[in-house]
Amino acid sequence: MTVVGFVSLIVGVVALVHYYLWRRLIRATTARGRTRRVLTWILAGLAVLVPVTLVGSRSEWGHFLAWPGFFWIAVMFYLTVFLVLLEIPRALALLVLSRSDRRRADARLSRRMADRRAHAVPDAGPVPPLLAPSRGAARLSVEDPPAALAPPAPAATGPGGGAGSPAGAGPAAIGRRLFIARTAAAVAGVGALATVGNGVRTALGDPVIESVRVALPKLDPRLSGLRLAVVSDIHLGPLTGTAHAERIVRMVNSLEADVVAIVGDLVDGTVAQLGTVARPLRSLESRYGTYFVTGNHEYYTANGPGEWIEELRHLGVRPLQNERVEIAHGGAVLDLAGVNDVAGGPTGDGPDFERALGGRDRSRSTVLLAHQPVQAHQAAAHGVDLQLSGHTHGGQMVPFNLVVPLQQPVVSGLGEVDGTRVYVTRGAGFWGPPVRVGAPPEITLLELRGERP
Repeated sequence: MTVVGFVSLIVGVVALVHYYLWRRLIRATTARGRTRRVLTWILAGLAVLVPVTLVGSRSEWGHFLAWPGFFWIAVMFYLTVFLVLLEIPRALALLVLSRSDRRRADARLSRRMADRRAHAVPDAGPVPPLLAPSRGAARLSVEDPPAALAPPAPAATGPGGGAGSPAGAGPAAIGRRLFIARTAAAVAGVGALATVGNGVRTALGDPVIESVRVALPKLDPRLSGLRLAVVSDIHLGPLTGTAHAERIVRMVNSLEADVVAIVGDLVDGTVAQLGTVARPLRSLESRYGTYFVTGNHEYYTANGPGEWIEELRHLGVRPLQNERVEIAHGGAVLDLAGVNDVAGGPTGDGPDFERALGGRDRSRSTVLLAHQPVQAHQAAAHGVDLQLSGHTHGGQMVPFNLVVPLQQPVVSGLGEVDGTRVYVTRGAGFWGPPVRVGAPPEITLLELRGERP
């Protein structure tokens, strides 16, 4: 898909979502007039804010849009989710109301007919010829009440005087429909704001420390107990500051790991923009070093990943660009390899598994750092025992975790791909909305163990 096609798709989806929100939150709950017009213009402005934020937040001029723009994106998303979930109970409530209105209308008509019959003139015998109606004249009969007995149905009107309520709905019925619409809107609004508020607190809070033991069949017993601190998707950018990096460094150092692995998506900006924010990384501590592989977001920065590769070297972090190193521990050796992210492919800087893994001693265990879990298919073909990845954020905001499997074989935690074990960390930061729902930020302490025979 071309850039123009992708932008057109985003704009189309945003427009469609905001039209749905307008139908449910404004049109269904307000009358025609000034209030509806004002709310419509506000929602239209928020719709424009979404694509402007997605583009502008990547540049210096648009950083001020990040907080309001991404916050609205999160609220917009959960408003849509809650309103869609409420469609069925809303439809059932309207169905019950419609049947109740029909029963009331039938009862009123029956009472009117009964009243007509009660007041009808009794039969006084044959009508004298002079009083007999002329041929073709209409005859009244209590069996066939005149049309006046059933008043014409009023035009369908909604809460604002527009279409929306079935024919025959009187003011009371319209009021009940308005109550249903406003109740649904209120529930969706409260639910969305509560969800996003809790998600912001989670995203900006301390990452969870996940302690995981992974058994590897070929692991030399002398390597058993080797500990790796794994962190990914830190996403230093317009919504994070130096304190975010300092907290992650402090928490990683508290683990006293043998190896620290940063598995991509470290930054969302250039060195000029974020160099001072990344400076705390120089304080990372480990027994055998700190290693880094690129993620897709390093390739999205204005100057590409090259400047960050050099900056990280100055900070004491070693990038693994389609290469491997030997980790000697307890008299045994582990191969630690790293490959570039697939996003570097179009520029000739993509993953090269043969360069990173070829020619090694396959009797030794190999741990591969690769940003995206989908790279495990190639890792398995090269005999990798364990791949460490990020990228997915664990879905970041439920229910995106249900969509991630369409692209990635593992969403979060420990899994297996073609015989290779894969651990996917949820990441220590966030991208886009500063919100995490159902997928708290994570730093992983991974301990290697040999499988018992």
